[in-house]
Amino acid sequence: MNDADAIAMLQMLVETPSVSRLERPAVERLREWASRAGLNSGIDESGSFVAATSGDPLRAGDPDTDIVLLGHIDTVPGYVPIRREGDLLYGRGTVDAKGPLAAFVAAAARVRGRLPRGVRVVVVGAVEEEIATSRGARAAAKRYRPRACVIGEPSGAQAVTLGYKGRLLCRARAVRSVVHTAGPGLSVADEIHAWWSRVLAAVGMLNEGRVGAFGVVQATLRSSETSSDGLVDRAEAVAGFRLPPGVEPALLEALCQREARGVEVEFMGAEMAWLGERGTDVVRALTTSIRACGHTPRLLTKTGTSDMNVVGPIWGAAGRLRTAGASIAAYGPGDSALDHTPIEHISLVEFASGIRVLEGGILGLASEWAENGALTMQQAGV
Repeated sequence: MNDADAIAMLQMLVETPSVSRLERPAVERLREWASRAGLNSGIDESGSFVAATSGDPLRAGDPDTDIVLLGHIDTVPGYVPIRREGDLLYGRGTVDAKGPLAAFVAAAARVRGRLPRGVRVVVVGAVEEEIATSRGARAAAKRYRPRACVIGEPSGAQAVTLGYKGRLLCRARAVRSVVHTAGPGLSVADEIHAWWSRVLAAVGMLNEGRVGAFGVVQATLRSSETSSDGLVDRAEAVAGFRLPPGVEPALLEALCQREARGVEVEFMGAEMAWLGERGTDVVRALTTSIRACGHTPRLLTKTGTSDMNVVGPIWGAAGRLRTAGASIAAYGPGDSALDHTPIEHISLVEFASGIRVLEGGILGLASEWAENGALTMQQAGV
């Protein structure tokens, strides 16, 4: 697949809406493109796109030699007019994360037939990453046991992401009978806001001694609304917490419950932070390829959450990788500062560069395994 075909595939993906839970048309169209490029493609039980350089993409391959490129095909809502302006392609999902996913498919197509016997690349375009279910990633986590995994998220073509913060969402509700606004006591809105003030104070204490955006607990009130039917007043707020390594969602749940004082709270979307290591084979392969493309690689950590948080604890801790999380990193073209924005766009020059980095990284990783004797004689075709 040359650059022009890859760009045409990306534009097709961006032109096909795929808001979370409405991804099927985009999945089917990407499957067609992948099949034409020579990949074995399909759709799994979660509705996610899957493709492989060899074998059945819906079945696990050899856990010692599978490379899984796990992207996501869904987007957040909001229409961004699709247009080309010079080198830039505008549209919802160009950065988060159809750009990285299209780069995965193109790179897999380019390395097909060039891998040592026994090494397989599997591409997943997971559904529902942008909502708390992460349905596609959870299905993939049950099916595959790869030796290496690259998560498709925008890092920029010259950077590799080592980790993402964890997450917890909390819905708080207050309900009470209507009373005259001139009477004593707090309104239901006051009760919610008082709860949130107490939570923020407690989070501030929890953050004492912590430094840097990746090291602190971040707390944000995402929404707040009130309603009344004339007899009952109701208020509801949704708060989000971004959690650094070492801070479990259960700790924030206990904190929110402790400060509730009559406010009802419930929790969803809990994910642990995940931080990989610098010196792993995946990181080494990607950074080496970045250098070979004439750039200086950078290593990043992100304050958001991705499907790395879902598969990292399962694949990394299961003993299939050399060390916990050692062979999981995130990579993809695009500027993450443009995620979810009304001006979301990607540089097509950078997109093409990202494909080359992935191509070189995959081939370098497979070559390293072969040179180090990681492939059995049968796998290597001896």
